[in-house]
Amino acid sequence: MSTPITQARGQAGTTAPRVRFTDLLAAEWIKLRSLRSTYWVLGGGALVVIAIDANSAWSNARRLAGMPQPPAGTGRHFRFDPLHAAFVEPAWQLWMVIAATVGALCVFGEYTSGLVRTTFTAVPDRRAVIAAKTAVVAAVLCALGVVVAGVSFGVTQALLREEGGLSVGDPGAVRAIAASALLAPVCALVGMALGAAIRHAAGTVVAVVGTLLLLPTVLQGDTYRWVKEIGNAMLLSAWRRLVENPSVPDLAEKYPVTPAEAWTVFAVWPLVAVAVTVTVVCRRDV
Repeated sequence: MSTPITQARGQAGTTAPRVRFTDLLAAEWIKLRSLRSTYWVLGGGALVVIAIDANSAWSNARRLAGMPQPPAGTGRHFRFDPLHAAFVEPAWQLWMVIAATVGALCVFGEYTSGLVRTTFTAVPDRRAVIAAKTAVVAAVLCALGVVVAGVSFGVTQALLREEGGLSVGDPGAVRAIAASALLAPVCALVGMALGAAIRHAAGTVVAVVGTLLLLPTVLQGDTYRWVKEIGNAMLLSAWRRLVENPSVPDLAEKYPVTPAEAWTVFAVWPLVAVAVTVTVVCRRDV
């Protein structure tokens, strides 16, 4: 009897192999792709965004084609921005909410199902788990964002090719595509932070809509500069600036955000979101 007990003690005292970060990445990827809702929500959302932009371009192309030609040398009777058709704001606001909701689901979904206890039991290093989850979510949403932004731009400009459609080499095109591609992963990381802090589906969705859409709308106006400056620090305001056509500036806006400031907003928000997620997950019980 002593031999089995000794062997059992030796096995129990053996140090478990250290979990590699690549293993954590693989585990988080399995969690993400195993959810059927991920495919439906992200795939359906991407198609809706592209469809809304394409419909805008098609409608504008029909309207412009049916207008009488202005006299030579006078130009159009109104200012038309073909870049705007590729990035219709309501469509991309919906995309922001979808991306943030998916990011939040990756966090609060584990707390709701109880899977988080199993995860942290297997890997006590919570920071490593969150780092892997952040990397997987950001990579997937970034890849999808590139596809949605690129296809949206290509389809809309093809529909507007007879009415002044743009190419990738035109001023502002690459900037608009890049900003729109990065919008999804940034919003997903913000959703992860809100999901970690709230841990409730309905509450997180409300917080996502309030943070990403309502705050930028409230913090507008030219009466108080400090209010507008806070509004300029919102993701939606930064995205609006980056998808503007440099050839069609908005001269009526006071205290506008500059492109450099807008890119800074895109850099700061995910860093703060990841810091919030790590802090909340590491300090709160499961």
